[in-house]
Amino acid sequence: MIRTQIQLPDELYRQLKRLAAAKEWTLAETLRRASEYLLQLYSPDRMAGDGSALPAPLALGAFLSEAADWREMANLGGAGEKL
Repeated sequence: MIRTQIQLPDELYRQLKRLAAAKEWTLAETLRRASEYLLQLYSPDRMAGDGSALPAPLALGAFLSEAADWREMANLGGAGEKL
């Protein structure tokens, strides 16, 4: 295991110490758990190929109404109805 030093704002340190005491963990264990959780959420491996790209658009065919009628159709709420 590697030892390291970090600097924390006073309030963050106090909150982490309170959490550690409530969970009966050491501050080091609390920080390790938080680091592991962050890596689960934001790991470079997940972010590189996590499948979050948008899917390809579906080919739905031609519009049934002319573009000039779209505004009127939207205002009427008649989805799919041809004017």
